[in-house]
Amino acid sequence: MTSDIIIDVQGLTKSFGTKTVVDNLDIQIRKGEIYGFLGPNGSGKTTSIRMLCGLLKPNSGAGTCLGYDVIKDSASIKPHVGYMTQKFSLYEDLTVKENIAFTARIFGLENPSRKTDDCIERMGLKPFENQLAGSLSGGWKQRLSLGVCTLHSPQLLLLDEPTAGVDPGARRDFWDQVHTLASQGITALISTHYMDEAERCHRLAYIAYGKLLATGTVEEMILEAKLNTWSVSLKDTKASLHALSEQLKPLPGIDQVVAFGNTLHVSGRDATTLANSIAPFQHAQYKWSPIDTSLEEVFIDLMQQSKGDLA
Repeated sequence: MTSDIIIDVQGLTKSFGTKTVVDNLDIQIRKGEIYGFLGPNGSGKTTSIRMLCGLLKPNSGAGTCLGYDVIKDSASIKPHVGYMTQKFSLYEDLTVKENIAFTARIFGLENPSRKTDDCIERMGLKPFENQLAGSLSGGWKQRLSLGVCTLHSPQLLLLDEPTAGVDPGARRDFWDQVHTLASQGITALISTHYMDEAERCHRLAYIAYGKLLATGTVEEMILEAKLNTWSVSLKDTKASLHALSEQLKPLPGIDQVVAFGNTLHVSGRDATTLANSIAPFQHAQYKWSPIDTSLEEVFIDLMQQSKGDLA
């Protein structure tokens, strides 16, 4: 493993009984990279994260995390990782300061009182330090959790849907903090369902039903999808976008039709067949225009493909 590769695993597989939850996972993540992990619920994201930090042992596969073997040296990985779960996992009946101080002592940090005060200052938690953690808003709980999981100066952050249920402003602040940490050389693997968050990652992976379907930068994944996309809106208020959507979906060359506010996005891989299928609908009732394919269209397409593979 080269010094700038933090995670390098091949063929990681995990089954529970007869159900394979992660199937032959290969990923490589570099130092200081923010790596987004996307996929539908139950796709294997959390199980993958737990295997990488040594909480779960894979049935097969090999690789390293922070230079340690993920199977033989899993205990050596844990002290260097900050793991933030989707569910708030700190003590709700302790204050903010008590939670941080308790964690500092659990980690065996030198001068835990100073580390606690530094964390409170760094995360902007001073106004809430004596407030019970359970009474914080979702955004401040998230900020407290991030502060606690970075208390021991980890080299790697594993963040499992950390912004679920948090308002947009708090999500933006959270991502600003993650980018600050990345600029200091800390690596982050983050699972998310939000497309705006995915676009803030350096690289992405899409996993569905245990299989890694695509990986790369946002630009690479959009190019790889090879989708041509048109936007259509109404000119005639008597027309119906829903009715148009139902007419378009079964036509050749149309791989997806998705509503976006007062428009439909119509996508397909074969530009000529797509253009021929929408041509009869390019009249006075509708306004059509070609647009750049977005990351959301790509992930909708990947989800449809993965469902098709199971059929």
